Amino acid sequence: MPKFRKMKLFAVLLALLVCLLASGCGQSDTPENKRLVIGYIGWDENVAVSSLTKLLLEQELGYEEVQIELTDLEAVFERVGDGEMDAFQDVWLPNHSDELEAVEGDVELLRSWFRGQTKFSLAAPSYMGINSIDQINDTEAERIIGIEPESRIMQRIPTEVVDAYDLEQDLVEAPTEGMLAEVERLYTAREPFIFVAWSPHWMNQRYEFEYLEDPKGALGELTKPSELHTIVREDLSSEDPVAYEFMKEVTLTEQQINTLEDVINTTGDPIRGSRAWLDENRDVVQPWIDAAKRAREG
Repeated sequence: MPKFRKMKLFAVLLALLVCLLASGCGQSDTPENKRLVIGYIGWDENVAVSSLTKLLLEQELGYEEVQIELTDLEAVFERVGDGEMDAFQDVWLPNHSDELEAVEGDVELLRSWFRGQTKFSLAAPSYMGINSIDQINDTEAERIIGIEPESRIMQRIPTEVVDAYDLEQDLVEAPTEGMLAEVERLYTAREPFIFVAWSPHWMNQRYEFEYLEDPKGALGELTKPSELHTIVREDLSSEDPVAYEFMKEVTLTEQQINTLEDVINTTGDPIRGSRAWLDENRDVVQPWIDAAKRAREG
């Protein structure tokens, strides 16, 4: 082989090697080729914020795929801690303190993204005219519509609340979806009933109701305001600063997250609903996008 052909071949190979080492020739480290896995547990605010995150990372920041994977509460902490998932955006503190402590050192806790005051209590439609648990027996309500029996509030109602207030109503356990369907039916018919309510949630946009005061403190810590945080795997900030800065900057007020949830519930599709909400709230998310773009530029 002539000498100049050998030198030319060597130059080509050297150029290819430099390309691979410097930038992966466009195959690995650019956001356009990145993938993320975000865990979620099916709670409405979790579905809403994670779907909005997916939409913006893919649509605005060029991520190839942001996968949202359904799991349970204990597993999502473990999987973010193990690095199987990149983030989980619905950590309620202090409620989830035990789960967070179990993965201490393996995850990073970001600041609270929720700019509002969480609520969690028994509630009554406004047309019933009551504002305290100790008034429930004075109404014609026959049932307390609850949620999943393993939830913390459902564990306290029969053992603490019923006894403290000598409540006479039947406690109904149901999946959250079933509870909401029953609330819709009873509220539309303007029947008297009590139900488990919380915020953030789209129910706060849809219905007029009162969170009932708990003068005897039977619900304990559950009625105290919580912060809603994101956890990410410990090395996300160094391996993917774009996604890290984006999720660190996410902030939503109570009104914003409740309306986002309501649009998603109305459309029946998290991504389509997020897109519809985004059309009216571009100014809310632009700072998140700008922070991510600054991280991309280094």
